[in-house]
Amino acid sequence: MRRLGDLEAEIMDRLWTWNRPATVREIVDDINKIRPVAYTTVMTVTNILYTKGWLLRGKHGRAWLYTPVRSREAYAAALMEDGLGASKDRPAALIAFVENMDEEERAALRKALRNVNRQAKAEQ
Repeated sequence: MRRLGDLEAEIMDRLWTWNRPATVREIVDDINKIRPVAYTTVMTVTNILYTKGWLLRGKHGRAWLYTPVRSREAYAAALMEDGLGASKDRPAALIAFVENMDEEERAALRKALRNVNRQAKAEQ
């Protein structure tokens, strides 16, 4: 999975944070609170995200409403999977990754592994 570009990430961040469909105008207005960006630029990048399969869109009057296809967490997980895939020694990469976690993150990982194991057993 290719990492999102800067403006792509800004657009997706807003949609993930808002957790609701939004128009390009809403996205532009919010980005313009921080830095100037042209409506046409955001419209083009939003359409590219739609074409790439990152967004769904539906008509609302004359405007398109955009909604993320996958969650922020699914995106992060796919990036981590790609990172692991770049290693020739996946177990060693996992160890290095876990070594860089703080105790709270390791506890969250242990909990996630327990949940996945329970789910796998329930499906058997």
